[in-house]
Amino acid sequence: MVDKESTLFQDAIMLNLQKIVNFFGYLMAYFRRHNPLQAFVNQIVSMIKDYLTMNRKLKMAKYRVNYQMYKLNQMEQLIAENNEHVFLRGNKLNIQR
Repeated sequence: MVDKESTLFQDAIMLNLQKIVNFFGYLMAYFRRHNPLQAFVNQIVSMIKDYLTMNRKLKMAKYRVNYQMYKLNQMEQLIAENNEHVFLRGNKLNIQR
């Protein structure tokens, strides 16, 4: 009986040990494929690049907003010139002079 129990115990230990070895094998394969440290470093580098180029991006956004406002003002002025309203007639006369 003791031999049977010891062999069952040894089989259970070997089975659990094999499961642990398989787990570490899968873990190493995952780290080789996905490499979370490299992904973390890449993310940090991209954040630093974004931080350093923030002023340039802000200038470009301001330029785009100003250009759109300029186009909107031009369009509003054209619409106002073509409308026959009393408060715009003076502006029309000044443009014709």
